[in-house]
Amino acid sequence: MTHNYHDLIQLFNQSFLASFNTELVRGGDEPIYLPADADHPHHRVIFARGFFASALHEIAHWTIAGEQRRQWEDYGYWYHPDGRDADTQAAFEAVEVKPQAIEWILSASCGFRFQVSCDNLSGVEPDRHAFTEKVRQQVVQYVSDTATSTALPVRAKQFSDTLRDFYGVAPLTPDTFTLPSQG
Repeated sequence: MTHNYHDLIQLFNQSFLASFNTELVRGGDEPIYLPADADHPHHRVIFARGFFASALHEIAHWTIAGEQRRQWEDYGYWYHPDGRDADTQAAFEAVEVKPQAIEWILSASCGFRFQVSCDNLSGVEPDRHAFTEKVRQQVVQYVSDTATSTALPVRAKQFSDTLRDFYGVAPLTPDTFTLPSQG
């Protein structure tokens, strides 16, 4: 299956440009969310260098951000760059569980391989397997629960459905999401 970021741009913009004044844009080295301003009439979800996975990750963050946060650059989120110590890495992973769970769902929705991002290459060595399990638990909760506050956010569900239709992927179930073997 071919995965081209141009398809993501087209599908995202068809889904959300008119209804949320938000467009997906290929960017440079660093991803960022920028709200509309005097020079740009649309909010912009900007992903890194044309990387398919980066686009899915940035879309995941956007689907979680509430209306007020979507008025702030990078949603006003805290971010500490690469080189984190153990406590800072644990805080990073705690806030990344939900967006990475949505990213995994979006990845599965288009038949694209997902891998968690601990995003700390020059800091403390993270426990990738433990973090992946936390993300998987959140994924299972999202796909199992369709009617309560723990269900998949509406925009994430809408885009997952759009991706599944485009790529011909069957409905997702908890069994869709398995952990890779440790080996």
